[in-house]
Amino acid sequence: MSLIALAPGIFYFPGAVNSFVVVGRETDALLVDTGLDDSHARKLLRAVAEAGLVPSGILNTHSHADHHGGNAFILKRFPELKIFAPPLEDAVITHPILEPLTLFGARPPRELQGKFLLAPPSPARLAPEPGLCRMGGADLELIEVAGHASLMYAVRVGEVLYAADALFGPDALSKHPLTFCADSGLQKASAAKLAELEGVRTVLPGHGDPTDDLAGLVAVNLAAYERTTAAVLAAVDAGAASIDELLARVCDSLDVTMTNAGAVVLNRAVVSAHLTELLETDRVHMKVTGNKLIFGTQA
Repeated sequence: MSLIALAPGIFYFPGAVNSFVVVGRETDALLVDTGLDDSHARKLLRAVAEAGLVPSGILNTHSHADHHGGNAFILKRFPELKIFAPPLEDAVITHPILEPLTLFGARPPRELQGKFLLAPPSPARLAPEPGLCRMGGADLELIEVAGHASLMYAVRVGEVLYAADALFGPDALSKHPLTFCADSGLQKASAAKLAELEGVRTVLPGHGDPTDDLAGLVAVNLAAYERTTAAVLAAVDAGAASIDELLARVCDSLDVTMTNAGAVVLNRAVVSAHLTELLETDRVHMKVTGNKLIFGTQA
């Protein structure tokens, strides 16, 4: 599979997670997000080489394993490369155990240490602050889009926007109705902020196909995020309950079937994020009853 051109000097490599490639000086190629594992990274490097380019740096938009899992393989081939990431995210990429540890709340069992939650470590450093910058010989603009992760950057190069996981393609939203987030309020605000950008002709989501309809893609994502909030609120309205009880109700309402521990802790975090948003807008209340943390609509 080859790199696909989005504009002169701007490419992407499609996969379960898209990799964004920006050409800088001569044959320099900044790699933005390296995929889940060695397989994606190997194919990405082959495509970059076939295009006559050489990796000049790596930017991870955030620290989820499917966006930096290929770093270690690429570093074996190009050990001199520098890896950049937003604040907080750099710590998780350097110490990946932080991701499953945070989701589980303690040292994670083996079932939560697979490649989807625990990528190989790679030494990340802080990326420049949001705004115009040069990285790996490439000129680009970093845009803060926190919410899906504690902090995340979208990348704009001229008329092309790589939205990372601030926006998902329609198929990805349909497949995963409980779209992951660390902060659902910020997730919505970040998506809405991208809709205000002027002069964007092509937008590439982290998961999905490129489109020329930025406003339409934002609208689809905001509708999906609001649908999750409504499902969580409806679960609480059905009767005061713990997070795990609410998770089961939400999954039933959205026709989600969880079959492994990873899915449970990820979706539990989504429900928790939306509960926090509902608490902060005074639509839900939290209390401790019978040694349980209970959420209800009455204080």
